[in-house]
Amino acid sequence: MGFTEFVGFIAACMALNALAIDVMLPALPMLHADFSLTDPNQAQAVIGVYLLGMGASQLVYGPLSDRYGRRPVLIGGLIVFAVAGMLSSLTDSFATLLAARLLQGVGAGAPRVIAVSLARDKYSGAQMGKVMSLAMMVFMAVPILAPSMGQLILLVAPWRWAFGALVIAGAAVLTWTLLRLQESLPEEHRRAISPRAIFGAYRITLTTRTSVGYMLALGLVVGGHMSFITSAQQIFVDVFDVGRSFTLLFAAVAVAMAVAAFTNSRLVHRFGMRRLSLTGLVTLIVLNVIHLGLALSGNETLLAFMLLQGGSVFVFGFLASNLNTLAMEPLGHVAGTASSMIGFFSTVTGALIGLMVGHLFNGSVSPLVGAYVVLGSLALVTVYYTERPAPTLAA
Repeated sequence: MGFTEFVGFIAACMALNALAIDVMLPALPMLHADFSLTDPNQAQAVIGVYLLGMGASQLVYGPLSDRYGRRPVLIGGLIVFAVAGMLSSLTDSFATLLAARLLQGVGAGAPRVIAVSLARDKYSGAQMGKVMSLAMMVFMAVPILAPSMGQLILLVAPWRWAFGALVIAGAAVLTWTLLRLQESLPEEHRRAISPRAIFGAYRITLTTRTSVGYMLALGLVVGGHMSFITSAQQIFVDVFDVGRSFTLLFAAVAVAMAVAAFTNSRLVHRFGMRRLSLTGLVTLIVLNVIHLGLALSGNETLLAFMLLQGGSVFVFGFLASNLNTLAMEPLGHVAGTASSMIGFFSTVTGALIGLMVGHLFNGSVSPLVGAYVVLGSLALVTVYYTERPAPTLAA
């Protein structure tokens, strides 16, 4: 693969996860009605269990890819993703749907891990940051388009056909992998798959101080973003009463992340990932303190929400790629395992925070915005202490 195709492939692997989440957002009210759920917030579980499955499975895919290579592990995960999509579309039980979504998340863990590992195998430092930013920019087309795609599907077919779209997407990436992807991890660099080797690689990851710090910050930032994703449909429809315009407004907010990813790819060489991350976190906190004050005053309008939430999503576009790259930077020799641990922590942490904040929805945006303030502040403190020199013992 050339550079441009490689970036596109990484973006496609990442996009599967966004598609599997965002295409379902317009269908949440239908799930609530079709399965006779007692609480409207219960439908959010189809997103939460998917994220939990994706996060937990990454702990397995990392060591497997370090031992057997990136390509076979990616192929296996894509097959599971597509099969689980078929099961999701056929079930008549909400419990079975949740199980199938959990399995689909397990399959999705492979492209999540392998995308970052492939980038780290081929690039490092600012160049890896550029690859991830460009891939993020392409990938951001999915959150922009997926809810509208889901809405179009619902206009002509039942919600089950949304899962059919996921099957087609998984099959497309699988075909691309089979035809074009070459193995990036040479035999001589593969690690034995034994408990000692696996725990040794995880020990390296969890004892590398800077990697742990940036991983913690990433988990907190992802938690804020997942809180928005899980609450978005209810906020737009229940708070601002936008009806079917939800998908267009959601897409307008998501555009900010694509713009941020492109901007980051231009700025990362000039200012560096650390400075951009610190600036982004400070900006995130300030934006949401202002937003929280407006929300609590009861004077918030749809336009104000779009502008302020768009600002938060813009900042997330900077933070996601930079914090992930900073966490991976010292761990090239265990890239697969490191990527799996970082992916596991950030995804599971984000999913749990998103589910908690989503269940706190009370007819206003205050729980979401308050979560942004708290999570951004904790992430800023974490990054600040991560970047301080490690303490040394006095002689």
